[in-house]
Amino acid sequence: MSEKKKPKYPTEIYLRSYPKIIFFWPLLLVSFFWWIFQLFDEEPIGWLGTVWMIVFFTNLFITAFDFSSTKFFVMILAIVIVLLLLAFFVLPEIAVDINFGDFNLGLTEGFYLTTTIVLAIILGFVVLSSRFDYWKLERNEIYHKSGIFSSAERFPVKSLRLKKEIPDVFEYFLLRAGSMTLLPGRADEVIHLPTVLNIKKKEEQIDWLLSHVSVEPDEVDS
Repeated sequence: MSEKKKPKYPTEIYLRSYPKIIFFWPLLLVSFFWWIFQLFDEEPIGWLGTVWMIVFFTNLFITAFDFSSTKFFVMILAIVIVLLLLAFFVLPEIAVDINFGDFNLGLTEGFYLTTTIVLAIILGFVVLSSRFDYWKLERNEIYHKSGIFSSAERFPVKSLRLKKEIPDVFEYFLLRAGSMTLLPGRADEVIHLPTVLNIKKKEEQIDWLLSHVSVEPDEVDS
């Protein structure tokens, strides 16, 4: 009977922190697919525009606030859903009944295409810039690279302390994102990365990589 293969861990780990705009990828996908759907209809399709607006405002809501408590998250989510349903489904019917005119959020294919291109360019630059601004952890040092031609910073990993947090459940749900703080030793050396993707996997890799030195992981899941 063959033994199970042990998982392979990298000998170096890259940590990159992204701006909040990275969480707008759902709007990019919706804009792209809605552009394709709208191509087959000359008139703007109302429900497509309604769904697009809901995704848009939900993305804004996620990036504007942190939902650290599960109870608070559920409460706020329920309030947002009720408000969105009222704004996009109930109020339009009321407006028609009292002769405010036809309430139609239908958007053209040109709008969806423009939004797709703009978001694709912005998110593309975000991903590209992260290739030139990162932290690399090795067994004996922490290496910081910032910019294409800038000089690198190096920190020892002796007595490294690691703190992982998940301050926003929405962000963790979308991209498994959370914040990570590295404290190499001295009080003035604090490396804070607010938006690290696949946060739990990165933490496991760091724990394994630095298992031969004194590492004190402090996990805070909120």
